[in-house]
Amino acid sequence: MSKHLFGLVLTPLGVAANNRGETEGNTTTLQKLVWRGEVHTTVSAEAIRAAIRRRWQEDGLQVNRTWVEETRSHTWHDEHFSDGGQSFIDDDVLGFMSARAAAQEGNEGNEEEEAAAPAGGRQRRQRARGTTDARRARLEVTRAVSLDPWPGDVTFNAASPGATPAASRTGRDPVPYAAEIHSTRYQYGFALTPDDLYNRERAVAVLDAIVNLNRVAGNHARFLFDFSPESLVLRWTDDPAPRFLYAFERDGEGAIRLRRLVDLVEVGDVAPGELWVAGAVAEGADAARLRGHGAHVTASLRTTVEDVKRLMAG
Repeated sequence: MSKHLFGLVLTPLGVAANNRGETEGNTTTLQKLVWRGEVHTTVSAEAIRAAIRRRWQEDGLQVNRTWVEETRSHTWHDEHFSDGGQSFIDDDVLGFMSARAAAQEGNEGNEEEEAAAPAGGRQRRQRARGTTDARRARLEVTRAVSLDPWPGDVTFNAASPGATPAASRTGRDPVPYAAEIHSTRYQYGFALTPDDLYNRERAVAVLDAIVNLNRVAGNHARFLFDFSPESLVLRWTDDPAPRFLYAFERDGEGAIRLRRLVDLVEVGDVAPGELWVAGAVAEGADAARLRGHGAHVTASLRTTVEDVKRLMAG
């Protein structure tokens, strides 16, 4: 039976600003959703996955899609995924999809054919369809959701004259703009089955990238939000379901809690020996209860990750 790695990340407190370049009028907006009856800000799983790929590139791992800072564009080593994603860590772990058009009409294999028509009916022509090469992502990532509701904070600013092409067109007048901001932490989950990879040793690089994730999404010139874990829960298990996604919450006194995870352990739905809890949350009352039940609890994120990496290697 294959072992599965599930994780839940809580970032440090930071100030999130525009992470996508989206605007409404002259206001740069945050992505939002209604979560538990209130408006929260959110960051897409695709943005997190892109940051993981960038982390691998900067660490010198072989990635198929490489970001070129000078041209602000991607280049491909093998845009046709000729070996099915085996050669590159991003193809293997993050998957891919390539829709290729059918070959040019007129060659022997793809020319239009006349199909037999029913009596009294019209003949119809069948046309060759395009092909799709795809590999499902082995690393699954949830959308990141803010721990706190968004209170509606907006800052008002002005670009200095000549600072941008738009500002240059206004002559000597500054260009006013607004930005939605949110002081919060984000939590997101992930799932990976190392045996599903062409090279299961790449699961170690997944954990390393998540623990060292710095910038997620775009517009980095305006803000830096640390997406490395301040608190982390890992589960190494035979169970095919994670069961504890989005388990971080804040209580009425502002403390970070893991009450739902404690409940899952105490009712027997999650075995405590399968859990590693690390970071700031390890000092809380819920982590103490989990430790009492037999979970692995430590304040050191790196110690915890190294322990789990050894388990995966075994």
